[in-house]
Amino acid sequence: MLKELLENQKCFKLVCGAGNEDAFEVEKLVKLYSLAGCKFFDLSAKPEIVDAAKKGLEGREGYLCISVGIKGDPHVRKARIDYEKCIQCHKCEEVCPQKTISYCKVKTARCIGCGRCFEVCSKGAVSFVEEDRDLREVLPPLIEKGIDCIELHAMNAEDTGVYEKWDYIKEVFDGILSICTSRGNLSEKTMIERIKRMIAGREDYSVIVQADGFPMSGGKDDFKTTLQAVATAEIVQNANLPVYTMLSGGTNSKTAELAKMCGINYNGIAIGSFARKIVYDYVKRDDFLTNDSVFNDAVRIAKNLVSLG
Repeated sequence: MLKELLENQKCFKLVCGAGNEDAFEVEKLVKLYSLAGCKFFDLSAKPEIVDAAKKGLEGREGYLCISVGIKGDPHVRKARIDYEKCIQCHKCEEVCPQKTISYCKVKTARCIGCGRCFEVCSKGAVSFVEEDRDLREVLPPLIEKGIDCIELHAMNAEDTGVYEKWDYIKEVFDGILSICTSRGNLSEKTMIERIKRMIAGREDYSVIVQADGFPMSGGKDDFKTTLQAVATAEIVQNANLPVYTMLSGGTNSKTAELAKMCGINYNGIAIGSFARKIVYDYVKRDDFLTNDSVFNDAVRIAKNLVSLG
């Protein structure tokens, strides 16, 4: 049971990427990390992605969480390049963690909306298209397929859409829910007040609060990168809420160590960018699933990361 995994405070969640719609990559990541000991997987809210994850599990124990967002959330946006402004300096290609930009063209299915391409573009050629989808169309087929958790990204300053979508999710799904929130656009007080309102009336410990320190920033493996994840989790911990706490956003191999040094009690760690980065050179290979030597090397790397949680 997912609740048992959380209560044991050893829950490692692999974030495949809320915007990652590359089904074959998801299948490979889930197979790799499930064999490395991971049992919780965060996925894009698409039927074909849920199917890919189940294929990757190959019958092994695993719990699937689908992520949805509200308008303005970086997790539900896709990069676009204006070719009239683009000077083909290729800086966007160099910084893209998903390797989704090639010859200054974006492979939309792989874009996770991290914004790094936007930050390095000096010509203003990069913009974003938001995918604010109707949950009444999105959720029913996914719930029918069998999922274990639904996560709502609720980190925007405005409340518009947050409570409406949250109420609908509660109405149609009776499993564990997750709130992904951050201090980026919210004050500490506002963040906690929002969480309190969202969990009001729910059974204790039926909600995960994913404390997203610095969303999609886990490319580096140092204490500074993961500091905000730990700091955000401390705010949740100090509020003494009846929720499970999961560290996220800038998480890496140092996260558990820093959290323990700071006296943070957490139920799990969600790692996305860093977890994908350390196995990228293996996963991208055409023979990844057929070359035992290559696959086993990747499993050893992934297993080391999972064990640190």
